[in-house]
Amino acid sequence: MSTELLFKPFQYKNLHLDNRIVMAPMTRAQSDNGVPTQQIAEYYSRRAAAGVGLIISEGTVINRPASKNMQNIPDFYGTEALEGWKNVIDSVHANGGKMGPQIWHVGDTRSSDDYPSVPMEKASDMTLEDIQDTIAQFAASAKSAKDLGFDCLEIHGAHGYLIDQFFWEATNTRTDEYGGKTLKERSRFAVDIVKAIRAAVGEDFTIIIRLSQWKQQDYNIKLAQTPEEMEEWLLPLKEAGVDIFHCSQRRFWEAEFEGSDLNFAGWAKKITGQPTITVGSVGLEGDFMAAFAGEGTGTADLSELIRRLERGDFDLVAVGRAILQDPEWVKKVKEGRMEELSDFSPSSMSTLY
Repeated sequence: MSTELLFKPFQYKNLHLDNRIVMAPMTRAQSDNGVPTQQIAEYYSRRAAAGVGLIISEGTVINRPASKNMQNIPDFYGTEALEGWKNVIDSVHANGGKMGPQIWHVGDTRSSDDYPSVPMEKASDMTLEDIQDTIAQFAASAKSAKDLGFDCLEIHGAHGYLIDQFFWEATNTRTDEYGGKTLKERSRFAVDIVKAIRAAVGEDFTIIIRLSQWKQQDYNIKLAQTPEEMEEWLLPLKEAGVDIFHCSQRRFWEAEFEGSDLNFAGWAKKITGQPTITVGSVGLEGDFMAAFAGEGTGTADLSELIRRLERGDFDLVAVGRAILQDPEWVKKVKEGRMEELSDFSPSSMSTLY
């Protein structure tokens, strides 16, 4: 198996990457009261120095009530937090890397530490004024990302958080213009966020959006049951200004619809014609949740991934746990040192190395 294609450069608009490997966003929740520390800068810089093509940060939140559900999730607003992020991106660049923040609002998704003690923002209950301010705050954080020198940004529209709660009929029961019976109608909130961000950052700055069919509230749900429904979901986002679709699956090798072995990223690229990122247990034997039970934590070969990349199903490959476990994962793969790759340990989720 040759991994050469993984190390082919990638270019889109202002985004120039040395290879096709993306560090997937993974919640660290170790930024003191929302301010990224020097340790955070060093954590990302280690991955940059080891050759990750593009780093997508952990989720960083906008300036809205209940935008985060753990105290030490990083903010992407306010002087102190933005100064912390300036240190992060400067450190990543100094180590030869490229990086974009993932911009996020958790909605009414709670966490074990029950933070904060303010009313949750639910898709169905937000006022129009709440919605308009939320859109404006996504745009403000996006502009800050560009002003700080980040290379791109990602909107978190997946996994049952606020934007995804608007997509999903189970959590969006609105009867106004931000609700509706169809996925296309319920996508208006996300479309308006993308439009506002595009206006804030200009035409050349690359906008990525992370989407998922599954939700942490229901692993088996599918927003789009057919390719036609996926078309109605994704094309308005493309028209609004999305450049790259980051298509989250628990297992990248699983087909999205019957009659084709294309995965989510493969279908998104076929439908939109835009670059896509695949993700989901790359380089490991089992999916994210199984790993916490001590199952499927071993390394897996990359032959199926390479086969799909060679076929042109997607353009970039996001790697999460494998890079979390081993900062030099990319370097080892490039040098063919596959026997040196580490098995995943759930303990790495709580460390910052």
